Amino acid sequence: MPADSLWAALAPHPDSAPALGAPGRAPLSFGALRGLAKATVATLNGLGIGRGDRVAIVLPNGPEMAAAFLAVGAGAGTAPLNPAYRAEEFEFYLGDLQPRALVLEEGGDSPARAVAQRLGIPVIEMRPLPDQPAGSFELRPGGMSPGTAGQSGMAGPDDVALLLHTSGTTSRPKLVPLTHCNLAASARHIGHTLGLAAGDRCLNIMPLFHIHGLIGAVLSSLAAGGSAFCTPGFNALKFFGWLDEAAPSWYTAVPTMHQAILARGERNREIVARRRLRLIRSSSASLPPPVMAELEGLFGCPVIESYGMTEAAHQMTSNPLPPRARKPGSVGVAAGPEVAVLDEGGHALPTGAKGEVAIRGPNVTAGYVNNPAANATAFTDGWFRTGDQGVLDSEGYLTITGRLKELINRGGEKISPREIDDLLSSHPAVAQVVTFALPHEKLGEEVAAAIVLREGQTAGERELRDFVAARVADFKVPRRIVFLAEIPKGATGKLQRIGLAAKLGLTA
Repeated sequence: MPADSLWAALAPHPDSAPALGAPGRAPLSFGALRGLAKATVATLNGLGIGRGDRVAIVLPNGPEMAAAFLAVGAGAGTAPLNPAYRAEEFEFYLGDLQPRALVLEEGGDSPARAVAQRLGIPVIEMRPLPDQPAGSFELRPGGMSPGTAGQSGMAGPDDVALLLHTSGTTSRPKLVPLTHCNLAASARHIGHTLGLAAGDRCLNIMPLFHIHGLIGAVLSSLAAGGSAFCTPGFNALKFFGWLDEAAPSWYTAVPTMHQAILARGERNREIVARRRLRLIRSSSASLPPPVMAELEGLFGCPVIESYGMTEAAHQMTSNPLPPRARKPGSVGVAAGPEVAVLDEGGHALPTGAKGEVAIRGPNVTAGYVNNPAANATAFTDGWFRTGDQGVLDSEGYLTITGRLKELINRGGEKISPREIDDLLSSHPAVAQVVTFALPHEKLGEEVAAAIVLREGQTAGERELRDFVAARVADFKVPRRIVFLAEIPKGATGKLQRIGLAAKLGLTA
């Protein structure tokens, strides 16, 4: 029987097999991780916290965060939050979550501590044990009184394991509950797609307050009997040193991280040759085809682009491993849930027709928390509508043509910023690009693009506009191109498109 919970995903693997690693640390075995999970659930139950209760977690990236997610999640609903949030942000997220407790690193100075005190949320101190294997910790209840959990013991398939907020770029962030069954299904789908096994090790550079790192890197690895080497977070200067130390078989990242790795690849070819990867995975944002080609050239292994989102517990589609085709620019075939392209009325469209991408399957959330209006919009006849526009080809490969809310409406002409991104990224001088809407008094919106040039390369606005104009209709050509040293990114490293004009102080 396939695993249907976090505990079940950890259960079948040998006690002595490595589960979690970290720089400069001995690995934590599956046996020790299971012992840690049992002890953590017992501690929480003794404080009156159990299945159905929510526990917010604010910890630095690394093996303790990974272990806390797995151990706390084995018996309660986890809600990891970005440790870089400011007090005002913690005020919103903790207020919305209403957790029974907040886990913080002992001695840490997070503003979440004062916010929790103000909101009356008890704090549980997590004490890392750096002299013990990676991820080892103790929970210290602080001033919390003993209690009796309403539902004690290990969680079941239908209990909520993880709660994450959507990014909220165009509206108030929505709270997504994901059950143990959702997470186990997604981990299984990723493992099957990538052919993960006990001998695989993932080098995790993704943040662990986000679905990509939690499920795409850590849980998928452990569910397959493999291990995850948990770094403090992405650092291009340290990546190749970690690659050498961890000797992983794969890593997963967002495109901006891949690009930063490529920038240092040439000077680290000796390590690349010594630590051969089986595959590289890319998700959470569109991977420009030139970047995919450069990665495969540097590392000599296939780059697998996947498509995921929080509401699907991460993976929805993926390009397959060889010998099946990987199609640059495509996010691959259905890789777990069913995938369809729907019209505005919710009817399935034929192959080649552009519409809204929709999914349904065991990894998909049943609906947002306390948000009937969003649920009514998002679900149609059992299908979850992703908000992404896409098209399926005759072989079932999906191409995302844009985010419906990101489409630029230039006087009634709808322009996909993804199309212009792909064009500009094929110019030899362009390292990064994000196309965005620029408010315009008469047209409503105009096309603009932010560009980071490759080191040592030059290109002017006129040259790049002419480059685009030679390949697409005139109304799609950016009327404004700005050159930046760095494009603003979100907490997970994704380039920010919505609201970029305001962020840069631009007007038409």
